[in-house]
Amino acid sequence: MKSKYLSPGLLLSGFCAGTVTGLFGAGGGMVLIPLLTRLTDLPEESLFPSSVCIIGPICLTSLVLLTRQQPMPVYAALPYLAGSILGGIAAGVWGRKIPTLWLHRCLGLLILWGGFRNLWM
Repeated sequence: MKSKYLSPGLLLSGFCAGTVTGLFGAGGGMVLIPLLTRLTDLPEESLFPSSVCIIGPICLTSLVLLTRQQPMPVYAALPYLAGSILGGIAAGVWGRKIPTLWLHRCLGLLILWGGFRNLWM
């Protein structure tokens, strides 16, 4: 019996997201949604929740490995943590009300903005 949870597309998507997150400190989710869309047969409505479930452990792993190399300034991160928790709650409450097509478009614009910003800064 073939498991849909160990498909090559899912493994490749996770590997790419983990690599991008580990190398750049962020951005794994930006590559994950397009990869999950193209390489897996996940339904549209489960792409974004799946991405969040995948990125959480990737970020935790990166955090552990990076803090072994240099100390983490927790005090500097606290304001961002509070804001990200509130943003996560807001997205969880209202995110399901936004059509998937618009979520894809917003993600695409965010990727373009980030790319242009990194190229010229």
